[in-house]
Amino acid sequence: MGNTKRQLNIAMLGHKRIPSREGGVEIVVEELCTRMVQLGHRVTCYNRRGRHIAGRAFDAAPMREYRGIRLRSVCTIDRKGLAAMTSSLFASIRAALGRYDVVHFHAEGPCAMLWLPKLFGKRCVATIHGLDHDRAKWGRFAKRYLLLGAKCAAKYADALIVLNRGDQKYFKETFHRDAILIPNGVNRPEHLKPELICKQFGLQGNDYILFLGRLVPEKGLRTLIEGFRKVRTDKKLVIAGGGSDTDGFVAELKALAAGDERILFTGFVQGQILTELYGNAYLYTLPSLLEGMPLSLMEALSYGNCCLTSDIPECADLLAGHGETFHAGDADDLARKMQRLIDDPALVAQYRAGAADSICEKYNWDSVVAQTLALYRGEEGEPHG
Repeated sequence: MGNTKRQLNIAMLGHKRIPSREGGVEIVVEELCTRMVQLGHRVTCYNRRGRHIAGRAFDAAPMREYRGIRLRSVCTIDRKGLAAMTSSLFASIRAALGRYDVVHFHAEGPCAMLWLPKLFGKRCVATIHGLDHDRAKWGRFAKRYLLLGAKCAAKYADALIVLNRGDQKYFKETFHRDAILIPNGVNRPEHLKPELICKQFGLQGNDYILFLGRLVPEKGLRTLIEGFRKVRTDKKLVIAGGGSDTDGFVAELKALAAGDERILFTGFVQGQILTELYGNAYLYTLPSLLEGMPLSLMEALSYGNCCLTSDIPECADLLAGHGETFHAGDADDLARKMQRLIDDPALVAQYRAGAADSICEKYNWDSVVAQTLALYRGEEGEPHG
């Protein structure tokens, strides 16, 4: 990668922390920042203080630098509904007072503070990773605050980025604001044999169906468990991921799965275990009711997986012929489609063929970075993708 244009001083905020896989936002921020640094730009990420969403076992000591990215921790009230609000407030103050060319906000809630660096003359870019105010886990106050973030992004951002056409339409119809469609990217992964997952979970490879993501209501996990319990198979259902301020919901899921020894909850995973889980699954499933642009599905396809997803456009559009969909929220339809794929390995092999090449060629991080940098400089973007 080369760049002859002026180097920029960039601030990023709205994510929990990097390096981290606590959510899709964190993955996106890291991918953008590392590439921007490689291009010669100066990037500062404002990380939240507080615990890792998966618990103390995953907490790490704060760092000052990571792969050339300057890391700064900001004051955070580490409670549900307050962490994002307080961390984005203090990050916005520091960004407003800093000598930055661009301040890049990520996600709806943090965008409620976008006016602050804007008031100090900063160029502000917002990426809406999904319509968070629609998510079931939030109460009335949190939903109103998230919606305020969307309004602030629409009103004050110099450039507004969305990940899918549905969100693009929402901002046009609701706020009369053109949003620029820049989808996420995906990397070509490393394939590993099932060693750690064999030791820890007894998985041999090709003997399980994988869900990987946050354990939150909008991921459709009730539908997944209810549907899987109707499927005739010896394969396991591996539900990998931790909660996100949803301990009660996770307990409900485990109660729903009780008595079916085929259902395995791994908790939060990362590193080698994550790689092995993706690379050795028989089938990947994402039963979501709501998504922005599901990075877990993109990653599953990059490993060459056959995927079974709900039929919401954000999932169905990514499949591109490398899997099947079922009616969102319909456990019976999920069970029928899953049974068909389990009973027909040849069909699964057919869906797998070319999946990795298809997704990796279409969604490229270097292209995402180039488009984002063009917006930083105020170069013309295409609102309709």
